[in-house]
Amino acid sequence: MDTVKLIIDNKEVEVEKGMTILDAAKKVGVHIPTLCHMKLHDMGIENKPGGCRVCVVEVEGRRNLAPSCVTEAADGMKINTHSMRVVNARRTITELLISDHPFECLTCAKSGNCELQDLAHDMGIREIHYEGEKSVYREDTSPAIIRDMDKCIMCRRCEMMCNEVQTVGVLSAINRGFNAVVAPAFEENLDHSVCTYCGQCVAVCPTGALTEVDHTPAVIRALSDPSKTVVVQTAPAVRAALGEEFGYEPGTLVTGKMAAALRRLGFDFVFDTDFAADLTIMEEGTELLDRLTRHLNGDKDVKLPILTSCCPAWVKFFEHQFPCMKDIPSSAKSPQQMFGAIAKSYFAEKQKVDRKDLVVVSIMPCVAKKYECGRDEFAVDGNPDVDYAITTRELAALIKLSNIEFKSLPDEDFDQPLGESTGAGVIFGTTGGVIEAAVRTAYELHTKKPLPKLDFEELRGMEGVREATIDFDGLPIRIGIAHGLGNARKLLEDIRDGKSHYHAIEIMSCPGGCIGGGGQPYHHSDSSVLKKRQMAIYKEDGAKKIRKSHENPYIIKLYEEFLGKPMSEKAHHLLHTSYFDRSTVFEQED
Repeated sequence: MDTVKLIIDNKEVEVEKGMTILDAAKKVGVHIPTLCHMKLHDMGIENKPGGCRVCVVEVEGRRNLAPSCVTEAADGMKINTHSMRVVNARRTITELLISDHPFECLTCAKSGNCELQDLAHDMGIREIHYEGEKSVYREDTSPAIIRDMDKCIMCRRCEMMCNEVQTVGVLSAINRGFNAVVAPAFEENLDHSVCTYCGQCVAVCPTGALTEVDHTPAVIRALSDPSKTVVVQTAPAVRAALGEEFGYEPGTLVTGKMAAALRRLGFDFVFDTDFAADLTIMEEGTELLDRLTRHLNGDKDVKLPILTSCCPAWVKFFEHQFPCMKDIPSSAKSPQQMFGAIAKSYFAEKQKVDRKDLVVVSIMPCVAKKYECGRDEFAVDGNPDVDYAITTRELAALIKLSNIEFKSLPDEDFDQPLGESTGAGVIFGTTGGVIEAAVRTAYELHTKKPLPKLDFEELRGMEGVREATIDFDGLPIRIGIAHGLGNARKLLEDIRDGKSHYHAIEIMSCPGGCIGGGGQPYHHSDSSVLKKRQMAIYKEDGAKKIRKSHENPYIIKLYEEFLGKPMSEKAHHLLHTSYFDRSTVFEQED
């Protein structure tokens, strides 16, 4: 390996040839502030437009200051990262950025998590010496994401996530100079684009230019209304990340404290989306076995491979970009929507509550869930199955607003009957988890034999695309797995082109799956954080007494009392959906 030797702040360092000054400085523990730079190590993708110039350094013999994120380290370089000339330049650049930024920190959704705010604090900026016209851009509010481009600093991180990681291709820099902005083509609104609402742009935005639509005020109003029965469901990935908002290390499970906090917020019933995940397996697993059986019996009309359908961003992705394949994914609704349908039918009947007086709130790691609960097909006479979805971040803010001492809470259990779940339901929160849960049930239903093992290590991991073959007692089942929509595209193109020979494919739109959802505590695509969350999910699975969905006693009771059997007419009506060709038709919100 070719190396170069250079001196950074009087420290000699030897680095690989081709490495930037920024990375070389990190190697010797020297921090250089950045705004536009972001590196996704596991994906081999780096955002380094060199546009913000906050990372400038002084290179001996060079007249101008050098942007360290795009300047290659060279042999013999002598670099000063914090000379007074450098500090003065960084302060000037930051002041100029702030001079064209709204002074709305008190009301901004990103206040406290804003990198521009942090940079101003670290540099001791207390006044702005530059005044002039400010750029003004209209606000764009979609069903899930708000674009406030007055707060955009043109770092273009969102553009990298949308185009290179997710390959959705919605956002790009348009116009020039003072009028430059990051926007969809023709400056259309997000809801008139192919945006999937995955929220990965929100997750990496350093300011408040991109934020989620906040359902919290509506939830507070519902909790304050004595005429409403308000129930809450919590997605599996939330328990593995919520603690980070209260000072816990990433990967700390806070399931019991989360349930306790939700009760203290005033929810009448605290349930678990994992219950609906088990229900999803019963429907999706049965659908998989039905397709496989018909395929083995020579039915040429069977659509294989079956694709999981739990992720609304992924569903919207193929509706827009692969509509010719809309008959391949499972027709099963997502766990969020299955829960809402059961809560407003089965549970409402048990409680003798009219569905219009039952409010269902979801706590989700996902921004797209806000869009999903508003889809027209998930409502009965205009009343949605799920009324509101708030993110992990928003739940944390609500707990803090209510002055609840989270760390001092006792561990409490979920309520029944929609709170009981298995380990299979828990692992829905990570890439590979849905298909592993399906395998645990499908194997036993198909073979009528107990599983020889419960942990399918071959389905786990963080590789973007992976595959495995599971032996169903002599029947090899070929499985594909992808997380991140860019990786999903590769699998879909192989299916479309006849290159894929899988029986089943799991797809999650976010890197790492739901643990890396756009509504999780900000981690800036740090893969070590995602891996710790993933391990927490598997830890909770391993600690469960029941780890197979078809053995959940409350799921069994639900079918006996209400649904009949998986894929029954009633189950199909309540728990299944259909998909639409959105390649030429866009949703347009009033």
